[in-house]
Amino acid sequence: MRVLSAREANQGFSRILQEAEGGEEIVITRRGKPVAVLAPFLRHSTREREQAIERAIALMRKGLPIGGRRFTRDEMHER
Repeated sequence: MRVLSAREANQGFSRILQEAEGGEEIVITRRGKPVAVLAPFLRHSTREREQAIERAIALMRKGLPIGGRRFTRDEMHER
């Protein structure tokens, strides 16, 4: 991961955009502190994403063991 100041990033934007497109992540700093990351856009497989969401929903329906008893998602959100 490369680190550039905001000034350097501004001056060489086309170049660093090409680098990000090629797979590199670039941290952009202001006064030495990280403020942003320029990273390649990754398209996630729609099917993989759907499966991950399905697993998360199944886990929420099942509930999580907390303090000796299981709480459902609805119970966790009751006030």
